[in-house]
Amino acid sequence: MTSWVAGTLSLRNPLIKLMDTTEVNAVVIDIKDYTGDIAFKVNDPTLKAYGTDDNPRIRDIDALIAELHQKGIYVIGRVAAFQDPRMVALHPDLAVKRSSDGGIWKDHKGITWIDAGAKGQWDYLVDIGKESYSRGFDEINFDYIRFPSDGNMKDISFPWSKSEPKHAVIGRFFKYVAENTKPSGAVVSADLFGLTTVAEDDLGIGQMLTDALSYFDYVAPMVYPSHFANGWNNFKNPADHPYETIKVSMTGAINKLNAFKAATSTPQAIKDHLSVNQIRPWLQDFNLGAIYQAAQVRDQIKGVYDTGLNSWMIWSASNKYSPGAFDAQ
Repeated sequence: MTSWVAGTLSLRNPLIKLMDTTEVNAVVIDIKDYTGDIAFKVNDPTLKAYGTDDNPRIRDIDALIAELHQKGIYVIGRVAAFQDPRMVALHPDLAVKRSSDGGIWKDHKGITWIDAGAKGQWDYLVDIGKESYSRGFDEINFDYIRFPSDGNMKDISFPWSKSEPKHAVIGRFFKYVAENTKPSGAVVSADLFGLTTVAEDDLGIGQMLTDALSYFDYVAPMVYPSHFANGWNNFKNPADHPYETIKVSMTGAINKLNAFKAATSTPQAIKDHLSVNQIRPWLQDFNLGAIYQAAQVRDQIKGVYDTGLNSWMIWSASNKYSPGAFDAQ
């Protein structure tokens, strides 16, 4: 649920009914989205000092979480990490800059970003995680844990990360945010680009699957079939192959995990932490590249299970999900 939907009874109640009547047993709710706004009033004085909205999107967050828990629903809160125009406005010194004149850089949508190496943002995100867990969220899910990729990449500079390899910066963040949020008791997860399941590099954004698996309880590659390029894996249009795209990418993720676990250079403490069921992919329920209805959603879910994984999440930007996509409870 987006925070707007979660804060609107007429929109969220049908989704709660969906959870009541189907196999769906968890929900993701935006805590901080691409705007940088926190969706509910906070209690933590440190967070209050940043300024919060007096008219938050979710006015009854505590009651909502209590209702979901009463129904046996696991509640995940999503936090956009480095895509944060609100923080850029408050602390422009933390922002990604233009290399040409030192001004604030914007992506192709006009959105400003925080430099992923800015530790001030790391502490802010940890504080959001702790506050959210104290309010009843079971899991804190960090998204946009990356360097920007769309915009004028020839006129961009990172005042905090400087020339450090991007995957090294993001890897340090993974370790920091996990080690400083988990002691609160929260389960901690990370969203990654879908291509991290098969790529050998950091995709130019700093994300590597095994770096995230080393520290998070769950890692969620966004393996939307529509987001794989035409011709990938010899599929003219991967969106037309929901089962195969998920199965190939999830097999790639498992192979990466197993190889990393077997490597002599991998610390034993991390080996002991690793499990294939840490991998919990995001699947698509939206029309892009092809028409997606219940059959296409079920094909993706089957692809997850057929690789031996046991969980998944579904995304639809409209928050409208295909009737019949989920097994009846």
